[in-house]
Amino acid sequence: MKTRAGILMLLSMLLIGALATPLADAKKKKRHALKRAQAPLVIGHRGASGFLPEHTLQSYRLAIKLGADYIEPDLVATKDGVLIARHEPLLGDSDPTTTGDSTNVGDHDEFKDREKEMMLDGIPTTGFWASDFTLAEIRTLRARQTRSPRPTEFDGKFKIPTFQQVINLAKRESRRRGRVIGIYPETKHPTFHQTLSPPLPLEGRLVRALKRNRLNRRSSPVFIQSFEQANLKQLNSMTPVRLVQLMDAFDTDPVTGNPTFEPPNDRPYDWTVSGRQDFYSYFATDAGLAEVKTYADAIGPWKVYIVPTTGSGGGNPMPATDLVQRAHARGLLVHTWTFRDDAYPSGYDGGPVEEYLNIFRTGVDGVFSDFPDTAWAARELFKGRL
Repeated sequence: MKTRAGILMLLSMLLIGALATPLADAKKKKRHALKRAQAPLVIGHRGASGFLPEHTLQSYRLAIKLGADYIEPDLVATKDGVLIARHEPLLGDSDPTTTGDSTNVGDHDEFKDREKEMMLDGIPTTGFWASDFTLAEIRTLRARQTRSPRPTEFDGKFKIPTFQQVINLAKRESRRRGRVIGIYPETKHPTFHQTLSPPLPLEGRLVRALKRNRLNRRSSPVFIQSFEQANLKQLNSMTPVRLVQLMDAFDTDPVTGNPTFEPPNDRPYDWTVSGRQDFYSYFATDAGLAEVKTYADAIGPWKVYIVPTTGSGGGNPMPATDLVQRAHARGLLVHTWTFRDDAYPSGYDGGPVEEYLNIFRTGVDGVFSDFPDTAWAARELFKGRL
């Protein structure tokens, strides 16, 4: 692993000056008439979250430096209605040693009386919630690394950014580097936000932010993604920017490698609320793709929908499915997730680069990566640019 990591770092250093261009603007105004990218997009998953605490300006900036075409801010709302970048509306709990807490809120005695249980997509969950904190209070918190084992030396050093700050960063880095850096916001748990008292719906706040920043155009370097469907349909009537239907699952079958489904990762939560019984896998059917085409421009499937992986924990890649080809035949882009140097299927003897090369051969249009330098280097290899 050390040798491979050294090679990847060398590749990044040698090639960083020749970054691939982001997805070209679509010329047609019709929502679903898309041009495909000339090369798979590299999307910095929560920034460069393999190196730095996720959803911080420092993590996003590093992702851009390492070659990301787009950076991904997950969005939740504060008590006073400001969009901030967090993976969940849950900021953490009262145990500061809990693995996965994205902030140090558990260290703040002044907030200890705000810990409470809420229902998050049907699951009773106890902790501190962004919707109970004003932006001023959020600014007293600091970010933490959420995955182990990853560097923790930067825990407590970086602030939680607003969506506006992320947009400002993308614009500033675009000017500085002479290439367009896109943003790829995700509406996190939209049903949860819509049913708060008082409600804090994300959709209008997101669109207003795009309008303020002159990004509410079809040609803007913006994708909006969601695991839920109803809010994407709502956004389809509110904005011309490109929309992405995400596809989740609970795990993979150790024999077939196909996705398996258990709550809350079985279906979009708005389907659970409405009583619709289909699983996420419905989106991978021809009928499901046709349905997505009516309100969105792309699908964002977990990578096992494209390359099933067998074995306990997902060890051995199987032959690719035809999902990418069927999506493309319907005019849908395919952006798949999540690629991690420290958690890739063991069946790839060549390590994470081999996994990228295998997925690139399927024709995907983009990959979400915690380590965008590896994704970028693998793309250069795939395109024969060395």
